[in-house]
Amino acid sequence: MSNEIIAELRKDYIYNLMIKGEREDGRAFDQYRNLVIETNVINKAEGSARVKLGDTHVVVGVKIQPGTPFPDTPDQGVIITNLELIPLASPVFESGPPREDAIELARVVDRGIRESQCVDLSKLCVTPGEKVWMVFIDVHVLDDGGNIMDAASFGAVAALLTAKLPAKRYDVGEDSPVPMRNVPVSITAVEIGGSIMLDPSLDEESIAGTKLTVTSNQEGDVSAMQKSGIQPLTTEQINYIVDIAIEKGKEIRDKFLVI
Repeated sequence: MSNEIIAELRKDYIYNLMIKGEREDGRAFDQYRNLVIETNVINKAEGSARVKLGDTHVVVGVKIQPGTPFPDTPDQGVIITNLELIPLASPVFESGPPREDAIELARVVDRGIRESQCVDLSKLCVTPGEKVWMVFIDVHVLDDGGNIMDAASFGAVAALLTAKLPAKRYDVGEDSPVPMRNVPVSITAVEIGGSIMLDPSLDEESIAGTKLTVTSNQEGDVSAMQKSGIQPLTTEQINYIVDIAIEKGKEIRDKFLVI
């Protein structure tokens, strides 16, 4: 049996389950897979985290070093986010320069952190106009089981929450935690045949008409949104996703409070 036929059978199977209000792993449409967050998993990094979201597995490392600020923000630190889709994570990932989807994922993770203002960039300034702390967030996807977006975001925030500024190493004072003032949480939903499902599995992502990621902060405000896919969403669907993303974000945020 060809791969194309198998893919169509899987698609029909998921659709038929959806019509009955079911998913192949037994979850409700608004239910996330099991989420496990571990921190301090990389000794050489200033902060790190491992996230397992169902079958999706990512590791995030945070490296921090002094650098020159951007000319338009001379008194603010710098955050740079990179994401790598390594070949062992999926048969469709290839080695070489970053793929377009890897760049998009990194941008959405970065935007959620930046727009929520979860890191106080002004406190990353050492000498205005001359020296600031540069925070590099590196996300490595080890296994793609669907919804890399949220797993990467969870890992980045968890790693930041445990990261320390290595001031002693660079002789600029005492080590201290990265100045965090918020915990953003991203929630991703897909539309399949008119139905909205949260935390899509890999098979669900492959047949979804569109995907929307909503990042909210502790106050319940939306910090960032990202839509992908060619199918449109109705106003009602968008409002539903935003509302449930804020509520689900509160639940998931509790896991960060014990870090």
